[in-house]
Amino acid sequence: MKAKIFLAALAVSMFLLAGCAPVDLNAPIPSFETGVDPSTWAKIPAGEFLEGQEAEPVVIDYDYEMMLTDVTVSQYTEYLTAALSQGDVKIGEFNGKKAIVGFYPGDKFHGVKHEERIDPGDWVFIPLDDPASRFTFDGTKFAPLPGYENHPMTNVSWFGSRAYCLAQNGRLPSELEWEKAARGPSTGPGADRPFPWGEEMALNAANFYASRDPFEEMSTFGSRTSPVGFYNGKTYGDYVTVNNASPYGLYDMAGNVWQWTSDVYEGMHYRFMRGGSKDTYDMDLRAWVRNNATPTYFSPGVGFRCVR
Repeated sequence: MKAKIFLAALAVSMFLLAGCAPVDLNAPIPSFETGVDPSTWAKIPAGEFLEGQEAEPVVIDYDYEMMLTDVTVSQYTEYLTAALSQGDVKIGEFNGKKAIVGFYPGDKFHGVKHEERIDPGDWVFIPLDDPASRFTFDGTKFAPLPGYENHPMTNVSWFGSRAYCLAQNGRLPSELEWEKAARGPSTGPGADRPFPWGEEMALNAANFYASRDPFEEMSTFGSRTSPVGFYNGKTYGDYVTVNNASPYGLYDMAGNVWQWTSDVYEGMHYRFMRGGSKDTYDMDLRAWVRNNATPTYFSPGVGFRCVR
């Protein structure tokens, strides 16, 4: 009897150890053509939308455009190569490790408790030699890792995201601009929708934790980004996607990666993100959910898009 109990315990232990095996961050990934052009922008007209969980009416009194998708690895690495050659960014250090850094003019310091100074100077854009990054760098040129060309750019700080948007004659969206783009106008069917595509959540509507998408490897607890615009109603092999575009046609406003927003709030050094990610549960994909981090933060689950 004791032998049977021992063998059963040993089997459980081996299973748990197998489940905790290291994740190969650069393992081959599926390749799909989504047909969505990441260089496209969508117009968001002036008008009212319903903001927050309580669906309060808010008016944005100007038209603006937002990128149809998150900025891709191809787009960002092309920008970095040009910026490095022009001297707009340089190789520096962050927390004792090599990084690409660039100038930021700083924020006004109010001396509020726990507020950290962000003075003018060079701040981290992206880390170099991070195994979670989806690009290569030979000292002068950046390039996407094969297979990740059309995936969202990740491991990029708020500073690095802001700089890219400025280089495209744009900027990061405010929280209100982002939420309006995700939810649509305040009139019409589903005006107070919690998700960009509507009222209901579905496993095949977005890339989130345990969504069982083709880019998820649950046996090693690994989650990976999906190509921008992947959830567009197309079928890839035997995987059928829901079209997750917002009323204005923007893809991945929920899931895949968190998206930096532009707001700098008085007495607060944190920056805010919207949209949830591949690493969060479906509850975080609701349009009003916020996340925050210091502007130096970077992660495999954080990206961005621009407005103009």
